Amino acid sequence: MGAAAVLGLAQPASAAGDAYVALGDSYSSGVGAGSYTSDSGDCKRSTKAYPSLWAAANAPSSFKFVACSGATTTSVSNGQLGALASSTTLVSVTAGGNDVGFADVMQTCVLQSQANCVSRVNTAVSQMQSSLPGKLDSLYGNIRARAPQAHVVVLGYPRFYRLSGSCIAGLTETERSAINNASDVLNGVMAKQAANAGFTFSSVVDEFTGHELCSGDAWLHSVSVPIINSYHPKAVGQAGGYLPAFRSVA
Repeated sequence: MGAAAVLGLAQPASAAGDAYVALGDSYSSGVGAGSYTSDSGDCKRSTKAYPSLWAAANAPSSFKFVACSGATTTSVSNGQLGALASSTTLVSVTAGGNDVGFADVMQTCVLQSQANCVSRVNTAVSQMQSSLPGKLDSLYGNIRARAPQAHVVVLGYPRFYRLSGSCIAGLTETERSAINNASDVLNGVMAKQAANAGFTFSSVVDEFTGHELCSGDAWLHSVSVPIINSYHPKAVGQAGGYLPAFRSVA
């Protein structure tokens, strides 16, 4: 055991002294994981979401969980950043999917033709490449201004589909491929803007590989009731996908 370890210097930044704030959209609030806190209302913050799981395991000095279903980069900036302070040491955030109409994309693909689906996906990809970088820059700048000392982790989104997988119904392979490609583009844009801001980007694609829809062991809900759960991680996706991706860089 090295001297650094003996002295505690080798401990990760995520020691118990952290003041942790969890920002973002439904992928951070835990939509689809169940076990929502009564005070979170339509934001649907789950005790099984990765921020809650990380806080339970690491006992930070303070934990503010303000992520909210449906959040965009703008609504995170306008409605969630009050939780940040100069004393905040750790921040997690997912945002960007709703800015490019994630829910509308999936609704179009489920209910309309392949041509309409691919067209809607392409529109979203165009938004990712044109307007989203500036929106992310604005959000990330606002986070840094409010929490100048914090280690900020931006988490990405999973690929939804295992291509040539076990699904015999539902979307076509062309549609599934287009949606996966859009997810890759979105993650790439987020990773670039996070790096520009001096933040840490953590992909969840590796963690979800083998657990996509059509894999036979999906950690994501397909089209489901209640409809809000559709295309969101199950509790196992939060625990097995998002939590390790966050923990590895927190």
